[in-house]
Amino acid sequence: MDQSERGERVRRRPRLGLELTLIGVGLAVVVGAAFAGWAALERALYSPSAFVERYLGLLADGRAADALQVPGVSVDALELEAAGLPVTSDEALLRSAALASLTDISVVSEEQLDDGRLRVTAEYRAGAYPGSTTFDVEREGTVGLAPTWRFATSPLAVMELTVKGSMSFDVNGFRIDKRQVSPDGADADPLAPLPLLVFSPGVYSVSVDTAIAATPGVAVLSDIPFHEIPVELQATATEEFVAVVQERVDEFLTGCAGQQVLQPTGCPFGYVLQDRIVSLPTWEIVQQPEVRLQPDGAGWRIVPAEAAARLDVEVQSLFDGVISPLSEEVRFPVAGDITVLPDGTATIIVRAPD
Repeated sequence: MDQSERGERVRRRPRLGLELTLIGVGLAVVVGAAFAGWAALERALYSPSAFVERYLGLLADGRAADALQVPGVSVDALELEAAGLPVTSDEALLRSAALASLTDISVVSEEQLDDGRLRVTAEYRAGAYPGSTTFDVEREGTVGLAPTWRFATSPLAVMELTVKGSMSFDVNGFRIDKRQVSPDGADADPLAPLPLLVFSPGVYSVSVDTAIAATPGVAVLSDIPFHEIPVELQATATEEFVAVVQERVDEFLTGCAGQQVLQPTGCPFGYVLQDRIVSLPTWEIVQQPEVRLQPDGAGWRIVPAEAAARLDVEVQSLFDGVISPLSEEVRFPVAGDITVLPDGTATIIVRAPD
């Protein structure tokens, strides 16, 4: 090998070393980028925060059935009992028709707990209400290299709902009859609270809007997982219903006045006379009672109100035999009971107060 060849080989060695170094650096960059990309992908798709965001996204899209399939969401009676929640809680509201809007979702924190669980907090807007909910998440397993997660505590909650004055009510526009969701079925106590499972987070607007009763409604924000939310709603009689009852009461009393006796049968008024009557008594209702209604169990009661009838009759004195006309105004109270039947019709019984 001559001198020139030796020099050429010396020059090639540094160049080869430089090339190998550059290749090594390039590989390190590629590997680092791959790990960084995987880490970013894991955070975006396979992290506890991503798991919670997917659940919230299902609720936002109105996909209630899919949200129930998320690991850790559905619960059984044993889990409810262990948490001190009613084991008879009904699932009627765990459906798309009962969901309200959920928007502006963002996960704001993720905290590692000592027991291996993670605490993920998300903010959102449920209907018109801003809210924040913290979820407990735990590792479930892996799919390939990707971790999988589940809710350590179910994000469901229980609305303990008492509706007075109506056997039916609406939740976010979804109509429910108490007899459909009560464990007692057709024998449901109209005043007993109804435990209903609901999603957290979520806003639930409860109202009554029937021909008989109505309420302005109340909005309830479910924002604490596996928590009991007591709600009480008092329905009032509609003006149309009161007008119908007033008409029936007026007709009933007018019918009573058509009986030409001193003590009309089944009626809340009458007159006791010691003298002998010599003509058939006639009655006229001169003041109808003003009907006001109050809820009474599954039905209603007519609040006692004053009415008046005038009696006209000729009487003969037992003392001296003199015949004279008698005209007397008789004032009397009126009450009543109204039973609402399963088909929505009502029976009205007018009576004297107890």
